[in-house]
Amino acid sequence: MSEQLDAGLIAEQIAESDQLSRPSGAHEVGKARRRKEDARLVTGRTTWTDNIQLPGMLYVAFLRSPMAHARITRVDTSAARTRPGVVAVYSGQDFADEQGSLPCAWPVTEDIVIPDHPPMAVEEVRYVGEAVACVVATDRYKAADALEAIEVDYEPLDAVIDMTEALAEGSPKVHETGNKAFTWKFAGGDIDAAFRDAPVVIDRTYVQQRLIPTAMEPRAVVATTDGETFTLYSSTQIPHVLRVMLALTTGIPEHKLRVIAPDVGGGFGSKLQVTAEEVLGLLITRRLGKPVKWTESRTEGNLTVHHGRDQLQRISIAAGRDGLIRGVRVDLLADMGAYLMLVTPGIPILGAFMYNGIYKMDAYDFTCTGVFTTKMPTDAYRGAGRPEATFAIERAMDELAHELGLDPIELRRRNWITHEEFPYTTICGLTYDSGNYEAATDRALALLGYDKLRAEQADRRDRRDPVQLGIGVSTFTEMCGLAPSRVLGSLSYGAGGWEHSSVRMLPTGKVEVVTGTSPHGQGHETAWSQIVADALGVPFDDVSVLHGDTSISHKGMDTYGSRSLVVGGIAVLQACEKVKDKARELAAHMLEASADDIEFAAGTFKVRGTDSGKTIQELALATFAAHDLPDRFEPGLDADATFDPDNFSFPHGTHLCAIEVDTETGATKIRSYVAVDDVGSVVNPLIVEGQVHGGIAQGIAQALFEEAVYDSEGNMLTTTMADYLIPSASDLPDFTTDRTETPATSNPLGVKGVGEAGTIASTPAIVNAIVDALRPYGVHDVRMPCTPERVWRTVIAAGETAWVGPGLAGNTGGTAEGNTAWVGPGLAGDTTDRGEPGTAGDRTDWVGPTAAEGTEAEGGDR
Repeated sequence: MSEQLDAGLIAEQIAESDQLSRPSGAHEVGKARRRKEDARLVTGRTTWTDNIQLPGMLYVAFLRSPMAHARITRVDTSAARTRPGVVAVYSGQDFADEQGSLPCAWPVTEDIVIPDHPPMAVEEVRYVGEAVACVVATDRYKAADALEAIEVDYEPLDAVIDMTEALAEGSPKVHETGNKAFTWKFAGGDIDAAFRDAPVVIDRTYVQQRLIPTAMEPRAVVATTDGETFTLYSSTQIPHVLRVMLALTTGIPEHKLRVIAPDVGGGFGSKLQVTAEEVLGLLITRRLGKPVKWTESRTEGNLTVHHGRDQLQRISIAAGRDGLIRGVRVDLLADMGAYLMLVTPGIPILGAFMYNGIYKMDAYDFTCTGVFTTKMPTDAYRGAGRPEATFAIERAMDELAHELGLDPIELRRRNWITHEEFPYTTICGLTYDSGNYEAATDRALALLGYDKLRAEQADRRDRRDPVQLGIGVSTFTEMCGLAPSRVLGSLSYGAGGWEHSSVRMLPTGKVEVVTGTSPHGQGHETAWSQIVADALGVPFDDVSVLHGDTSISHKGMDTYGSRSLVVGGIAVLQACEKVKDKARELAAHMLEASADDIEFAAGTFKVRGTDSGKTIQELALATFAAHDLPDRFEPGLDADATFDPDNFSFPHGTHLCAIEVDTETGATKIRSYVAVDDVGSVVNPLIVEGQVHGGIAQGIAQALFEEAVYDSEGNMLTTTMADYLIPSASDLPDFTTDRTETPATSNPLGVKGVGEAGTIASTPAIVNAIVDALRPYGVHDVRMPCTPERVWRTVIAAGETAWVGPGLAGNTGGTAEGNTAWVGPGLAGDTTDRGEPGTAGDRTDWVGPTAAEGTEAEGGDR
């Protein structure tokens, strides 16, 4: 595909969908039911991968590189082989001819560099934690103990940690081909015209720190064979995709390979992967003929679970003095880590379509450069590119509001797509099918008490209170329900976006649903049961949902990108419709009527205008007996359906928060947090609430707590949960949540995704609030995570002389007084009237922030 994509092409590829109606007579859909799967999950009466015990099972432990970059000159496993309980010891060389390369399924450009990625290093290691050898023993402790007897000699090579330095001429190379993986460009409209003579240009650089997903259940793998077929149990989000990729990587025929995802304890994208341990587990069991198990420790997880985010974002907005946006330009550096994993290069590309957010503009230009470093590869992490994009545009919008002396809400109102304008095709070529940003924002403002808080803020500023109040605004939309196969194809994605389901009517009238989605905490069993109960008129408790086993659910595209309900749930509904079509034909035969005269309601097929009818349970039993069926009617009411949507889904919302910032200590306290989301029609409000709460917590964690840190030698400094700070319930406030509802037009349930919304919206809301509190000090940014130390250092660096006086949100009445002292990382200044050389229009020399570690105020913090 061309490296330069045109927004018009995307618009042409997404057809306008017909308005579809929600099923009538729905009683279960919309009900706040407790999740039926929770009893076994919460009490542990279930099967996690690490619970699995097979006869003769052996245990695997991996020796991992202590060096970020080095040649392997010798691996001596002889001493380890003599340790008690050790069955086998392998180095990368032992598997060199059969382990293949871990796959990358998203080659975003024709000239992308995709280096070989051996599951176990053979000649060179490129990040701390890369596997170089393994021990197989009779228990996990003996396997772990024997690792110390393996001798490895390394020839050190230079580590490559900083993205900007990695692209500099003469930088040490991660791979022989160099450190650039790709450059991907996307454009819509005339960006030069938009910036030419623009009265106001805001130019900012933001750092998206590296994050570790940290699912509740660590990764685990069990592999076994009967000598002919292979079974892999894995705590994965993608059993179907994994099966295909493992077959291609190991050479095991796909029909001889079964992949099972038992109950999975969280993923957040970290289990959307084909991992070295999964490949090596199969290779070891193939070699030994015995079942083997590996379960990671938390330190292994921090080192070797793929990481998220890690981007340097430069965003420029050209606007008129009325605040109307003329154009947005984005230059992005994305850290790929040492290799390209399953969808690594596509993650920042997903965000490319969201930097415009909910706003109208004449032009847009996006350039992303993927950079190799000697760190753990990055890949999908909750939101996958969309949170990064929303953060940049929402932070920049606050900066523009400050520059113009406007309330940040007022600026957004002037620029957003109004509800009368839907469906609306954006500058990026996506068609937003429905939405009402006004309603969500008005509701959020009322719940927060926005005007009252602004008055309190002004009072605190008048008094020069050391504890300042900040109000954070985040309005967002996202493209989710990763789906339209033809659009994914146009972006060079290696798979489709469809989803499959089967609905089986059992002889006793109970229902089995087989779904291609594979849950890891989302509540599919409950939501799918509610959909089926309404569609077929059967009791909720009479529906069971089967998933996660490729021998039971033979077809599917799995779970990620908030796609399960809007794609997988619709496949379930469509299969139900096919069941009813079959049942209607049989009912007509048994009732001696025309199929056109058969009505269906509440689980019963009746002849129109009469009381004569048959329940769907009676019809299911009749097909089992098969004594009296229409000619050429196959016994059974079972049906399959595969759904491939015409468009993505576009949930949206407004998140607001009030934060108190102690300028003497840097401590921040979230005083109130309001989230009003629009996820279309709601199947189960309890599940939606849970997803929103979890998402907000994860976004706040990025803003205030989490960061994966490497030193200059490539050693990871946050390898344990004592070093990598994750918030607990006590660290988070109560959330006030509410919803508006504009049904999607792209599916018959009117649903939109919800799994990532909270994460996307909350991070910029928090940081905007902190910066808003510190506006009187001339502060324009605090790098995430906004720890007390970072906040305090920023205030100290600004100094008392930077106080620019009271006023709405720290504005100066439209002047730039006090702003000229700010010289933050990579900024092009903060003047109002632009046009001089070296501003946003002259960017050829830019390769990232001038201070990759954050603001000059940080003094090397972390």
